[in-house]
Amino acid sequence: MSNGLKKALIGGGIAVVAVISIITGYVELKLHPSSPLKEETLSETELQAKIERGHYIARASDCKACHTGRDQAPYAGGFTLHTPFGDIVTSNITSDPETGIGGWTIKQFDAVLRHGVGKYGFLYPAMPYNAYTKLTDEDVSDLWAYIRQIPAVRHKVQSNQLPFPYNQRILLAGWNYLFFTEGTFRPDLRKDAEWNRGAYLVEGPEHCATCHTAKNSLGGNVREAFGGTTLQNWHASDLTPNKYIGLGNLSDDQLFSYLKTGTNDLSVASGPMGEAVEESLQYLTDSDIRAIITYIRSVPATLYQPPAALPASDPVIQHGKTIFETQCSACHVSNGTGVPNIIPAFARNPIINAQDPASLIQSVLIGAMGPQTAGNPTGAGMPRFDWNMPDGDIAAVLNYIRNSWGNAAPPVTPQAVAAMRRDLKARSWIYQGKQ
Repeated sequence: MSNGLKKALIGGGIAVVAVISIITGYVELKLHPSSPLKEETLSETELQAKIERGHYIARASDCKACHTGRDQAPYAGGFTLHTPFGDIVTSNITSDPETGIGGWTIKQFDAVLRHGVGKYGFLYPAMPYNAYTKLTDEDVSDLWAYIRQIPAVRHKVQSNQLPFPYNQRILLAGWNYLFFTEGTFRPDLRKDAEWNRGAYLVEGPEHCATCHTAKNSLGGNVREAFGGTTLQNWHASDLTPNKYIGLGNLSDDQLFSYLKTGTNDLSVASGPMGEAVEESLQYLTDSDIRAIITYIRSVPATLYQPPAALPASDPVIQHGKTIFETQCSACHVSNGTGVPNIIPAFARNPIINAQDPASLIQSVLIGAMGPQTAGNPTGAGMPRFDWNMPDGDIAAVLNYIRNSWGNAAPPVTPQAVAAMRRDLKARSWIYQGKQ
């Protein structure tokens, strides 16, 4: 072997060792985050005030919704999140010392919440630590005071149910390097207090970007924030000031009503958004709701331009109109105006005009319930039509709705309805195969 080749091999080996050392050092550093928080000795009055503030943060962060599985006690875990990479089941965060977090310290809680590191290593970003990292020290401390007094529930959960290689948590070191920026919220001194409060809530505890910002192939947020995306067969709408598919044509009062009660004169929240209103947003103070609106108004509008509407003479639109008149108009009214604060209107509704009709297809197939809130106690529901309408009819009526009363949206195909029917394991049309 020549001396030149030997030197090249030795140099290459040194480089490989150096790279491995750097990566190992980075992983070790991130797996052992420091925390300024410590346990406090408080009077009973001080502790109760702290727990009450923590309860508010828990509601703002929507902790209960994700950490409560079907038929489980609150916060006992077991809720399944279906991701493109496989299923993740939420953990038990009650005070049970064996199956919950009863044996944790505040520093361990902080490591999970703001740094995405638990006892098994890196957390999956289904837990929105990339938003919670913005929580202030005081809010984390108050939240811990509330969480630790939740009654113990013995419920063992296997959270990581992902297939190989996604079940290897070490890979998340790379994900964090690419997509996770640690650090508490820093106010923008150029903005007023209301704007900064709204920014803190939206970017931090409410973690709105988790659902309302599109993801790339690795599950990281894309640059166009709050432009809407589809998760688990629900379309999270555009929150930007876009006047067609976003919030640009809605008044502050319409937005306030929607966030506080789940309804306004145009829309009714359903699916995950209905849950967010019911479990989280309705409990925010009026001033915090107004602050959220102030901040959302300031984000850049998406550049989406609507397509040309399909003409009323189109055979699909004509067929859809017939179905609408026989199946839908009794509730939604023949001119698409609905019933304010109870039944959604269709005319110029940004949710109706969304690029992705996933939420609409799902609502027609298996129905939907409006949230039950203090401001909307009735929680009116949409019945399911999977058994009553074939895929072609569902596509036709949605195309009619999405291209009437000033609306214009991409076409809904029978194939898209059929695919959603399979994904949801919805019922078959009752007459399928009988004609």
